[in-house]
Amino acid sequence: MSRFKEALDSGKFVVTAEIGPPKGVNLEPMKHHIELLKDRVDGINVTDNQSSVLRYPSLGGALLVKEIGGEPILQMTCRDRNRLALQADLFFAYSRGITNVLCLTGDAVVVGDHKDAKGVFDLDSVQLLDMIQTLSDGKDLAGNPLDGTPRFCKGAIVTPEAHPLEPQLVKFEKKIEAGAEFIQTQAIYDLNNFRNFMDYARKFKVKILAGIVVLVSAGMAKFMNKNVPGIFVPKPLIDELAGAPKGKALETGINIAARTIRTIKEERLADGVHIMAIGKEESVPRILDLAGIY
Repeated sequence: MSRFKEALDSGKFVVTAEIGPPKGVNLEPMKHHIELLKDRVDGINVTDNQSSVLRYPSLGGALLVKEIGGEPILQMTCRDRNRLALQADLFFAYSRGITNVLCLTGDAVVVGDHKDAKGVFDLDSVQLLDMIQTLSDGKDLAGNPLDGTPRFCKGAIVTPEAHPLEPQLVKFEKKIEAGAEFIQTQAIYDLNNFRNFMDYARKFKVKILAGIVVLVSAGMAKFMNKNVPGIFVPKPLIDELAGAPKGKALETGINIAARTIRTIKEERLADGVHIMAIGKEESVPRILDLAGIY
């Protein structure tokens, strides 16, 4: 059993963080971020060509997390690989001790930086979860027996702020039926809305990690409201960021993230949090300190 799976099963307040691999092969900044986080969080997610932008691979990044002593969570999207490649990558990951997988369908190719690429989408995230379960049952997707059976801790995502919400809830239930053991949410800022979602989610046997994106400015918050489906930053938070002294907007965003995490933990609104610092990974230890998580 993985350390992350043990943390989920223990009932503790679980904390994971996200690292974006470099656009290239200079791994030194990524190594630095892993060193900062490996002893502070229960798992480190490595993104998989996030937003359809070419990056160092998630699998390579997960191996690096493992080598440095962290607990990797492999993000795997269906956009870039067919079922043969997905299964082969899972075999390789498991053989190297990577046993946590976050299953994603993947962003559309047109939003990224290789607009002439062809999206694969042989499977979607629900089918990927099903496929991993099939592998753990000792067979591949063609029904052939496996020589050695991989077993993973499987996760998926949900967007509690989506409008309309109903399609998300349908997908959420399908992902749980397909074997998802943990769910990471898209960024949440309106805790009243999140409480309503959790009233529904608590009917299911699955661990929920609330997504926390660190805001760095009022402009970033407005941009996300306008351009990122499923994210809504309430006006009072935007005003708080806009009112920050010059050069202090990031510190304000750190404080917002910390107090949100503290509230979620104190009220047990979720089973943990997933922190997405998006280029500000060095702020995560301070956020955890301010949130009272040591």
